[in-house]
Amino acid sequence: MKTDNKPWFWIPLLNFASGLPYAVIISVSVIMYKNLGISNEDIGVYTSLLYLPWVIKPLWSPLIEIIGTKRKWFLTMQLIISIAFLVVGFTIPMNGFFYMTLAIFWVAAFASASNDIASDGFYLLVLPEDKQSFFIGIRSTFYRLSMLAGNGLIVLLAGYLEHKYGDNTKAWSYTMVFVGLLMAFITVYNYFSTPRTEINAGEKPKDVNEKSFITIFISFFRKKQIGLILSFILLFRLGESQLIKMLSPFLIDPVNVGGMGLDTQDVGIIYGTFGVAALTIGGILGGIAISKQGLTKWMLPMILTMHLPIIGFILLAHFHPASVYYIYAVVIIEQFGYGFGFAAFMMYLIHVAEGESKTAHYALATGFMALGMMLPGMLSGYIQEYLGYGNFFIWVFLATIPGIILSRFITFPKDFGKKTA
Repeated sequence: MKTDNKPWFWIPLLNFASGLPYAVIISVSVIMYKNLGISNEDIGVYTSLLYLPWVIKPLWSPLIEIIGTKRKWFLTMQLIISIAFLVVGFTIPMNGFFYMTLAIFWVAAFASASNDIASDGFYLLVLPEDKQSFFIGIRSTFYRLSMLAGNGLIVLLAGYLEHKYGDNTKAWSYTMVFVGLLMAFITVYNYFSTPRTEINAGEKPKDVNEKSFITIFISFFRKKQIGLILSFILLFRLGESQLIKMLSPFLIDPVNVGGMGLDTQDVGIIYGTFGVAALTIGGILGGIAISKQGLTKWMLPMILTMHLPIIGFILLAHFHPASVYYIYAVVIIEQFGYGFGFAAFMMYLIHVAEGESKTAHYALATGFMALGMMLPGMLSGYIQEYLGYGNFFIWVFLATIPGIILSRFITFPKDFGKKTA
């Protein structure tokens, strides 16, 4: 199959392979540990620590920049991830499973972070800028779809197995084995579908090969507006970082403690059906909007579209409507807003990485993004327990304001991302 000039063949599943491990490690693990009896506080702290590989990935990103090809890196890392999930599945029934599975998730997280570096670099090398802006929506959509496949279809499978066996341990063990096999299939597909040729691969410019780690790092921190750039990246997802950690516990916890009282299967159905459709539409429209009119026109509208739906969770937590259709409505609006709005943030990160060593610089930018997710996420369980779900979602909404304010001060070319004639 010749795919070098057909990005539709390889972009979807290559980014699905980046998002699925992240979803399972960061999000699905929250539901798994919740149903296996772990407290909200421990869930918040320990699953947030799993962000660390994405935070520190710039430390080894120059290796991926210099050694081998991006394609070899992401295929190897995807294979390691597949094996890790299989091992998690066999470990869950054992005594002391919590810390053992966390350790294995850490191995998978390091491999997944490395896979992200290589996949991002591959995307930046193979596609020209005008195609990058168009496919950024497709790319972020399939990344997010993979997260919904985790939070939706994988959770739905776990919920079905919980009902079938009446044993949460067995259900989640089988589910993790399935995830490992699914990742193995995706790895094989990516082996056959991704282009064999990379720009500069095998014949890299001499100055790139001879750059030291320190030189690459220093060049990133010498970028114009770097202080403002890092502040924006760290604070943009301040609210979302806490929302993601406590949203599943909120939906699963009983009404008498402020939750919505859903079971695992209900959560999977909500995110795996209409949520998937809303996210897909939002992400595609976001990428098309930027490619047609540029990032400048759409940055603020997209950020607001992404954050305003948090109000829906505030209303759910305060009124606890009996009908599940209200939950569906909130999730549909939130997923559409996320798909549409996050395309702007990802396009901005591409702008930040522009120039030499863009793979390593993109890894640095996304590393700071992960740090902005990890630190607030670690505290989210304690904040939720102290405030209760209703006030917690109000706090999450307020936490989006600093990022919105900073977005008005960052600069980039007026027509950045706009498709050229």
